[in-house]
Amino acid sequence: MALGYVGVLTIRVEMPWVGNLKEKRALVRPVVERLKSRFPLTVARLDGLDAHDWEVLGVATISNDYGWVEETLKMAADYIAKEGPYRVTSEQVEITVLGEAEDAEDEE
Repeated sequence: MALGYVGVLTIRVEMPWVGNLKEKRALVRPVVERLKSRFPLTVARLDGLDAHDWEVLGVATISNDYGWVEETLKMAADYIAKEGPYRVTSEQVEITVLGEAEDAEDEE
């Protein structure tokens, strides 16, 4: 039996109409902050930090329930897609199994 699961969502957002980094940050940062406050997630801006028209966000969560990890990442992806004034051009979900749980009986 698995000890737990780590889920990671990588999502690319594009906004070709944006002309500078300050404008892009003003679009992306509020969505990232609201996402972190609404869901039990860690969110990071991973790539495209110096590009004005795209960015890659990483979202991660951990639990002992595979279904919960999967559903939480799905809700995060849906939230990102509907909350920001940008286009989601790609998303990828990876869920990794963490070790094997030891039974309490085995420790005795």
